[in-house]
Amino acid sequence: MATSPPSPSQEPTAADHRLAAELATRAGELLLEVRAEMSGRPAAELKAAGDRRSNEFLVASLRDARPQDPILSEEEGERPEAVAARLASTRVWIIDPLDGTREFSEPPRDDWAVHVALCIDGEPLCGAVALPAMGITFSTASPPPLPAPDAAPRVLVSRTRPPAEALAVAEALGAELVPMGSAGAKAMAILRGEADCYPHSGGQYEWDSCAPVAVARAAGLWCSRLDGSPLLYNRPDPYLPDLLICRTEMATAALDVVRQG
Repeated sequence: MATSPPSPSQEPTAADHRLAAELATRAGELLLEVRAEMSGRPAAELKAAGDRRSNEFLVASLRDARPQDPILSEEEGERPEAVAARLASTRVWIIDPLDGTREFSEPPRDDWAVHVALCIDGEPLCGAVALPAMGITFSTASPPPLPAPDAAPRVLVSRTRPPAEALAVAEALGAELVPMGSAGAKAMAILRGEADCYPHSGGQYEWDSCAPVAVARAAGLWCSRLDGSPLLYNRPDPYLPDLLICRTEMATAALDVVRQG
């Protein structure tokens, strides 16, 4: 594991980028082991075991590799002193040990992910999204080139709760709807050439989007709130209800639809 100390500068180091990619990948491998070990067990047990074991690995690994950096995790309850510590820190790791627990608990579904990101002064500058069931990790260590756009636009939506804004964007763009599970899987589907636009509303937290936004931005995608304002992280309340990740040439049209609606 990369354990070299971070630079005092306000930019992530090459070691930070490598660490995010390595930890996301290794947590994904652990989750595949959990899936195999618990084959046939109830979905609730599989979800709980996956969340717990991935979180334990990531938190312990980050505390070992970056002991001075606070961690915000979906699976770690925050006491007031922990909130104060991360708000006072320039560098904060934001992780989602298992994004898409429903999909994880439905083998052989592959639309679930592991998120590991580093924010510096609220900006998601370093991150990795592992898609373990696909054997892929996207990271800021080596941002992928954007694939050529498809002839017809494709808009990503939730499998179970497509938000009205996403449906309106798809209609305005004349786009095909692409249902998918986790937020990380959706964002990385654009980098995989399977979709073009991911508008989300209705509720998320910082750990749902931080790593996907870091990777998407590094690859050249548009990332913002649905009103066009910046996505900011490491805030007192980690609730971050909406976002837009898309090819830059679609951003104006998508934002206009939301603003008018």
